[in-house]
Amino acid sequence: MYVVAAICIIIVIVVLILAVGTTSKAYTYKHTVDPLENNPYIDQEMKEKETDHDQNKA
Repeated sequence: MYVVAAICIIIVIVVLILAVGTTSKAYTYKHTVDPLENNPYIDQEMKEKETDHDQNKA
């Protein structure tokens, strides 16, 4: 009975250490954002808006 409880406690401690390590590593990661002028998706959206606007005029 005590052996099973000890194994369970060891597993919980290992999982807790891994979760804390992963979270700590995620918070130290440097995130970057691409500049807006080089974003091809914005150009595509602008063209679609222009096309929709031109079709609504006709």
